[in-house]
Amino acid sequence: MTFDTALRGLPLALASLATTVHAAGGAAPAAATESVVITATRSESRAFDIPASIDRIDGDDVRAGRAQINISESLGGVAGLLARDRQNYAQDVQISVRGFGARSTFGIRGVRLYVDGIPATLPDGQGQISNVELGSVSRIEVLRGPFSALYGNSSGGVIQVFTEEGAGPPRLGLGAATGSDGMVRLGAQVAGSSGNLGWTAGTSHFRTNGYRDHSATDRNLGNAKLTWKVDADSKLTVVANSVNLPQAQDPLGLTRAQFDAAPRSVDPSALSFDTRKTVDQTQGGLIYERRLNAENALQATVYGGRRRTIQYQAIAAATQANPLHPGGVIDLTRDYRGVDLRWSLKTRLQDAPFTVVAGLAYDALKEHRLGFQNFVGSVLGVKGALRRDEINDVTSTDPYVQASWQFTPQWSLNAGLRRSSVRFSSADHYIVGTNLDDSGGASYGATLPVVGVLFAATPEVHLYATAGRGFETPTLNELAYRANGATGLNFGLQSATSSSLEAGVKTRLAGWGEVSAALFQTGTDHEIVTQTNTGGRATYQNAGATSRKGLELSWTARLLEHLRPQLAYTALDATYRDGFTTCTATPCTVANVAVPGGNSIPGVAKSSLYASLAWMPPTGLRGGVEARALSRVFVNDTNSDAAAGYAVAAAHVGYVASAGPWELSGFVRVDNLFARTYAGSVIVNEGNNRFFEPAPGRTWLASVSASVGF
Repeated sequence: MTFDTALRGLPLALASLATTVHAAGGAAPAAATESVVITATRSESRAFDIPASIDRIDGDDVRAGRAQINISESLGGVAGLLARDRQNYAQDVQISVRGFGARSTFGIRGVRLYVDGIPATLPDGQGQISNVELGSVSRIEVLRGPFSALYGNSSGGVIQVFTEEGAGPPRLGLGAATGSDGMVRLGAQVAGSSGNLGWTAGTSHFRTNGYRDHSATDRNLGNAKLTWKVDADSKLTVVANSVNLPQAQDPLGLTRAQFDAAPRSVDPSALSFDTRKTVDQTQGGLIYERRLNAENALQATVYGGRRRTIQYQAIAAATQANPLHPGGVIDLTRDYRGVDLRWSLKTRLQDAPFTVVAGLAYDALKEHRLGFQNFVGSVLGVKGALRRDEINDVTSTDPYVQASWQFTPQWSLNAGLRRSSVRFSSADHYIVGTNLDDSGGASYGATLPVVGVLFAATPEVHLYATAGRGFETPTLNELAYRANGATGLNFGLQSATSSSLEAGVKTRLAGWGEVSAALFQTGTDHEIVTQTNTGGRATYQNAGATSRKGLELSWTARLLEHLRPQLAYTALDATYRDGFTTCTATPCTVANVAVPGGNSIPGVAKSSLYASLAWMPPTGLRGGVEARALSRVFVNDTNSDAAAGYAVAAAHVGYVASAGPWELSGFVRVDNLFARTYAGSVIVNEGNNRFFEPAPGRTWLASVSASVGF
């Protein structure tokens, strides 16, 4: 059956399911936590009552039986989301949602990220999530589908991380873990409250020798959160966090021949140039909430931060002989800040519940981009002569309004509108010889409407449909280079625009937990795609139209009180509807390789499956098993090669004990139980054909922790 046939048949199927459950007597729903979310409507609502695909992962599930190193560990059970651990801390994790973000070879783009309400995605659409200290996380919320567009530029999906708020008597927690390849993680958390003041703070240190050669990493994280109830109607939250990456070796990808022969190896160029990355980031924010009366409330968020990144790349010295080449060392200092002012109204319209949220978000980024040669004389992998010096500014100004109206007991309507305006400017300070002044700028804008309707067929069966538009500007990294070898930013790139449809059902079956299903389709015009990728530099162009359509299924339950099964399945067909041409050499004045319409978008799996079964009582013996399966993934636009599909399994077992004010726990975990050899991620369109990033073989982890209340 084709996707289009399935889409046409969805209303009949949903109606049939609703009738079946209703005929069964409208049994009470299975016991479950009433998930409170703020992502879709920016007001507290149950995910079950919102016409959108939303998942919530509680903090205990983030930590239970897991290493607490990467956010990708706990996102495997979210349908429609693919989080891949690259085993390369110089490049961060890869996250894509319904195919958005799959092309990113660095950081996260196409998906909006927030930590405690502070954007982790900059106004150009580029983000990273390395500043999350998982030991302090309270919950993670994932929003997919049309409603994501209400978060503006590059919002193919939205991931929000919330840290715990201090409450109750003070409590101190300590933890240590060790595992394969010299992995060590040490962590500490403290939380509590006194009067109207609550506090939470967490810190961790992580190091590893790495599964592959030349992949050692050291990382330090810190997070603090203070909450002060100023009075009965006001609350002030102060958040601060930092990430320090003094060393992250970059093993680069492997070619097909290298991957097949020795997956733990490293390309010789990585050793010659000592490819590596350092990061130092600190940021903070204030959130003030004020209830004016029973119906009206205000919220103001202010934040700012700085991120310094230095990266050494493997670019031959001869390539840099061109006086227009920007060098093999990237030195970026990014200062960012923003404000979000929001008003909310909860009232009644025609004697039915009605909520309105309106606001204005402003975000700004000032980037100082320096480029240096990565050699001095015959010595490679050291900072050499200056080759690039520019100041880039990006601002986004976004007014928005959202409304929710339950106009009958069974029907509710959600709608929203956002106007997003993004401006880029560049001031060139490296004007030497033939390297001319490349200062300039560009502006992008879009109006993003979203509407969704939900029908409560029974208290246990909700049907919904949504539609919306989104857009995605090029990031500064995608604007950074021109395909013809000229200097300056590539301001000829246009933004991509998308139209999305989604229809789904959410059910609660007595004794069987929660089941949800969603069919979705997104069409994109002016898709941003790779034009060239050689010598460590990727350049981009606008192609024609693309299509992403698929099916998501998920099931979660609590059986026998402590038994927790979970299933998540995704089928995704992501293709180029129009053909285009790309390049295989640089400089490239004329694109010379055809990419035909119908080719798959690289980096996207057509199907993925996650299954887990865990026994999780509050104390005593615990344990669980997990399995993941992924279909093959094409590595480039021409679809000439692909990472093979795979299936892997993991298991963990542990024990939790309480003794007075103390709680003690420990567990052991084994990943890749059957020692499969597979590519954990791919570097899309890598110009040297080093597409493959190998996943580790069988690995083990042992962890102990203790917490005490005062």
